[in-house]
Amino acid sequence: MYVKKVTVENQVGLHARPATFFIQKANEFKSSIWVEKEERRVNAKSLLGVLSLGIVGGTTISIIADGADEQAAVDGLIELVNSGFAE
Repeated sequence: MYVKKVTVENQVGLHARPATFFIQKANEFKSSIWVEKEERRVNAKSLLGVLSLGIVGGTTISIIADGADEQAAVDGLIELVNSGFAE
């Protein structure tokens, strides 16, 4: 299992379009991936799950992966979050 924290800096957070990019990226990996905000953990490959966390700009989340490509998955998703989802 590989875990890293990241702060979502873009203004809208993980809503609609950015969440879609996040899920598409998560689906590129074989590992099981979760997003955790406070004590809630959801499947990072589920649009409804990610949207249900209500992640807004300035929120710190944990990205957790477990599987063959877990480190690449977490690092890839952190890179996407840090890019501001190209907004």
